Amino acid sequence: MTDETKYDADKLVRVYIKMRDAKTAMVAEHEARLAGLETQMDAIEAELLTICKTTGQDGGKTAHGSFTRTVKTRYWTSDWSAMHAFIRAHDAVDLLERRVAQTNMKQFLQDNPGLMPEGLNVDAKYSVTVRRATK
Repeated sequence: MTDETKYDADKLVRVYIKMRDAKTAMVAEHEARLAGLETQMDAIEAELLTICKTTGQDGGKTAHGSFTRTVKTRYWTSDWSAMHAFIRAHDAVDLLERRVAQTNMKQFLQDNPGLMPEGLNVDAKYSVTVRRATK
Protein backbone atom coordinates (compact mmCIF):
# COMPACT_ATOMS: atom_id res chain seq x y z
CA MET A 1 0.00 0.00 0.00
CA THR A 2 1.48 3.35 -0.99
CA ASP A 3 1.43 6.42 1.23
CA GLU A 4 -1.03 8.04 -1.17
CA THR A 5 -3.41 5.05 -0.99
CA LYS A 6 -3.03 4.97 2.79
CA TYR A 7 -3.88 8.68 2.99
CA ASP A 8 -6.92 8.24 0.79
CA ALA A 9 -8.12 5.26 2.84
CA ASP A 10 -7.53 7.17 6.09
CA LYS A 11 -9.52 10.13 4.79
CA LEU A 12 -12.32 7.89 3.55
CA VAL A 13 -12.56 6.07 6.91
CA ARG A 14 -12.56 9.38 8.81
CA VAL A 15 -15.37 10.78 6.63
CA TYR A 16 -17.30 7.50 6.75
CA ILE A 17 -17.22 7.45 10.57
CA LYS A 18 -18.30 11.10 10.69
CA MET A 19 -21.21 10.36 8.36
CA ARG A 20 -22.19 7.23 10.30
CA ASP A 21 -22.22 9.23 13.56
CA ALA A 22 -24.41 11.89 11.92
CA LYS A 23 -26.76 9.19 10.62
CA THR A 24 -27.00 7.63 14.10
CA ALA A 25 -27.89 11.01 15.60
CA MET A 26 -30.51 11.67 12.92
CA VAL A 27 -32.08 8.23 13.41
CA ALA A 28 -32.21 8.72 17.20
CA GLU A 29 -33.88 12.12 16.78
CA HIS A 30 -36.34 10.70 14.25
CA GLU A 31 -37.19 7.72 16.50
CA ALA A 32 -37.80 10.03 19.48
CA ARG A 33 -40.15 12.25 17.46
CA LEU A 34 -41.87 9.22 15.97
CA ALA A 35 -42.38 7.67 19.42
CA GLY A 36 -44.12 10.86 20.55
CA LEU A 37 -46.50 10.77 17.58
CA GLU A 38 -47.18 7.06 18.06
CA THR A 39 -48.07 7.65 21.73
CA GLN A 40 -50.53 10.38 20.73
CA MET A 41 -52.01 8.22 17.97
CA ASP A 42 -52.41 5.28 20.39
CA ALA A 43 -54.36 7.56 22.75
CA ILE A 44 -56.67 8.65 19.92
CA GLU A 45 -57.19 5.02 18.81
CA ALA A 46 -58.14 4.12 22.38
CA GLU A 47 -60.73 6.91 22.43
CA LEU A 48 -62.17 5.78 19.08
CA LEU A 49 -62.36 2.19 20.38
CA THR A 50 -64.22 3.52 23.42
CA ILE A 51 -66.68 5.28 21.10
CA CYS A 52 -67.23 2.00 19.21
CA LYS A 53 -67.75 0.06 22.44
CA THR A 54 -70.10 2.69 23.88
CA THR A 55 -72.21 3.03 20.73
CA GLY A 56 -72.11 -0.66 19.79
CA GLN A 57 -70.91 0.21 16.29
CA ASP A 58 -67.82 -0.93 14.40
CA GLY A 59 -66.91 2.53 13.14
CA GLY A 60 -68.19 5.86 12.03
CA LYS A 61 -67.90 8.76 9.61
CA THR A 62 -66.88 12.32 10.34
CA ALA A 63 -66.40 15.42 8.22
CA HIS A 64 -62.65 14.67 8.16
CA GLY A 65 -62.74 10.93 7.51
CA SER A 66 -63.94 7.63 8.85
CA PHE A 67 -62.80 5.02 11.38
CA THR A 68 -63.39 1.30 11.49
CA ARG A 69 -62.91 -1.14 14.35
CA THR A 70 -61.34 -4.43 13.25
CA VAL A 71 -59.91 -7.47 14.97
CA LYS A 72 -56.25 -8.15 14.27
CA THR A 73 -55.11 -11.64 15.22
CA ARG A 74 -51.51 -12.84 15.45
CA TYR A 75 -50.26 -16.37 15.92
CA TRP A 76 -46.97 -17.65 17.35
CA THR A 77 -45.66 -20.64 19.20
CA SER A 78 -43.67 -21.09 22.36
CA ASP A 79 -42.95 -24.73 21.50
CA TRP A 80 -41.32 -25.15 18.09
CA SER A 81 -40.86 -28.90 18.55
CA ALA A 82 -44.60 -29.34 19.01
CA MET A 83 -45.30 -26.99 16.09
CA HIS A 84 -42.98 -28.95 13.78
CA ALA A 85 -44.65 -32.22 14.85
CA PHE A 86 -48.10 -30.72 14.22
CA ILE A 87 -47.08 -29.46 10.77
CA ARG A 88 -45.66 -32.88 9.84
CA ALA A 89 -48.68 -34.76 11.22
CA HIS A 90 -51.12 -32.63 9.23
CA ASP A 91 -48.94 -32.04 6.15
CA ALA A 92 -49.45 -28.32 6.78
CA VAL A 93 -46.17 -26.81 5.58
CA ASP A 94 -48.13 -23.81 4.29
CA LEU A 95 -48.58 -22.70 7.92
CA LEU A 96 -45.03 -21.37 7.75
CA GLU A 97 -43.94 -18.23 5.92
CA ARG A 98 -42.01 -18.64 2.71
CA ARG A 99 -38.51 -17.53 3.48
CA VAL A 100 -35.25 -19.32 3.97
CA ALA A 101 -33.49 -19.16 7.35
CA GLN A 102 -30.27 -17.54 6.12
CA THR A 103 -27.87 -18.79 8.80
CA ASN A 104 -29.29 -22.32 8.75
CA MET A 105 -29.10 -22.56 4.93
CA LYS A 106 -25.52 -21.30 4.94
CA GLN A 107 -24.55 -23.91 7.51
CA PHE A 108 -26.44 -26.67 5.66
CA LEU A 109 -24.65 -25.88 2.39
CA GLN A 110 -21.29 -25.81 4.16
CA ASP A 111 -22.04 -29.18 5.79
CA ASN A 112 -23.42 -30.67 2.54
CA PRO A 113 -21.41 -29.17 -0.34
CA GLY A 114 -22.89 -31.61 -2.88
CA LEU A 115 -26.51 -30.77 -2.08
CA MET A 116 -28.31 -27.73 -3.49
CA PRO A 117 -32.09 -27.36 -3.31
CA GLU A 118 -33.67 -26.90 -6.73
CA GLY A 119 -34.71 -23.29 -7.27
CA LEU A 120 -32.45 -21.88 -4.54
CA ASN A 121 -31.08 -18.47 -5.47
CA VAL A 122 -27.83 -17.23 -3.96
CA ASP A 123 -26.55 -13.66 -3.94
CA ALA A 124 -23.11 -13.11 -2.45
CA LYS A 125 -21.21 -9.84 -2.55
CA TYR A 126 -18.29 -8.24 -0.82
CA SER A 127 -18.94 -5.55 1.77
CA VAL A 128 -16.73 -3.32 3.88
CA THR A 129 -16.93 -2.93 7.64
CA VAL A 130 -15.58 0.32 9.08
CA ARG A 131 -14.53 0.46 12.73
CA ARG A 132 -13.52 3.44 14.80
CA ALA A 133 -9.87 3.44 15.93
CA THR A 134 -9.33 2.55 19.59
CA LYS A 135 -7.70 5.25 21.68
